[in-house]
Amino acid sequence: MRTIAFIFGTRPEIIKLAPVILELKKYTSDYKVLIVNTEQQKELSNQTLAYFGLKADYNLDCMRENQSLSSVQARILTSLDSVYSENSINATIVQGDTMTVLCGALTSFYHKIPVFHVEAGLRSYDIYEPFPEEVMRQMTSRVADIHFAPTNVNKNALIKEGIAENKIHVVGNTVIDALFCLSKEVLEESRQFFVNKGIEINDKLILITAHRRENHGERIDKIIKAISFLAEKYSDHTFVIPVHPNPNVHDKIHSRLGNFDNIHLLSPLDYPNLVYLMKNSKLILTDSGGIQEEAPSFACPTLVMRYETERKEGIESGVSKLVGADYEKIITESEKILQLSKEKSRLISKNPYGDGLSSKRIEAIIREYFH
Repeated sequence: MRTIAFIFGTRPEIIKLAPVILELKKYTSDYKVLIVNTEQQKELSNQTLAYFGLKADYNLDCMRENQSLSSVQARILTSLDSVYSENSINATIVQGDTMTVLCGALTSFYHKIPVFHVEAGLRSYDIYEPFPEEVMRQMTSRVADIHFAPTNVNKNALIKEGIAENKIHVVGNTVIDALFCLSKEVLEESRQFFVNKGIEINDKLILITAHRRENHGERIDKIIKAISFLAEKYSDHTFVIPVHPNPNVHDKIHSRLGNFDNIHLLSPLDYPNLVYLMKNSKLILTDSGGIQEEAPSFACPTLVMRYETERKEGIESGVSKLVGADYEKIITESEKILQLSKEKSRLISKNPYGDGLSSKRIEAIIREYFH
């Protein structure tokens, strides 16, 4: 039996790793799954784990108020080192590009344990867009033994960086697997959640998320200004904004958008409720990476409020468009969609990021690696 450690700390990591964990747990005689949560997003990560029926073996409580990136890194590395010293681990699985991912990969490397990187090969090639994630995923690639790339674009990026092709496997994105975990009963509960909130979910729904570090400061001001214009002009549309708790975002959004009757400012949503909004949205405005991957499953037009994206397949397929924090561009591109009916605004029927079978492919590759 092989002990596989899953290291994560944020909600997106859990959403994308949960299907892999559940797949490995099917084979109890082959794998012992060790779940380690750094709690980089403490409340959100534990809430999402519970949705998938999972519980961490280790909760590391690594976050402190107003700590620097260096302090976070030091605390996570030290905490993970204790976990690895206490357990006999055969492989580490990390996903994406967070501080937890880098620290998990480094700790595993220091203990000479192979690293399997889920969602490998995403690149913007601008080390400050997104910051600090672009550097973290590039550094993780240097120590990974297996690279689970979502698409051929990601595979080619890794090959160009000198990664051996036999270490790279194109498996699709596990976030699509997670979408398929949602039952009709769960979605009905989500529908009722918004009914209880007094939020009408109809064909004129706009979902907005903005939280990225590089969008703090003047950029968030421009984004808020554009949202204000759109909400006022399209007063018959419903704008829903799950507001990130970071005060650089939270306070500005609440002070400037809180008085609009057609803007609903919510606390961060659990995974099923966010998926329900994506499923029913006419338009999505976001700087999130995960939403860029999920929205194509619902053929929903998505305006990406970033100047660079490592998820270029959505741009190339036409389901996403980069608008940055450009006030004029956000308004112009939004109006192209909002002037149409929802039915006429739908884009594609096939998601370029996956088919829901990524976890099965990953398990088969891990099995082959050990045998």
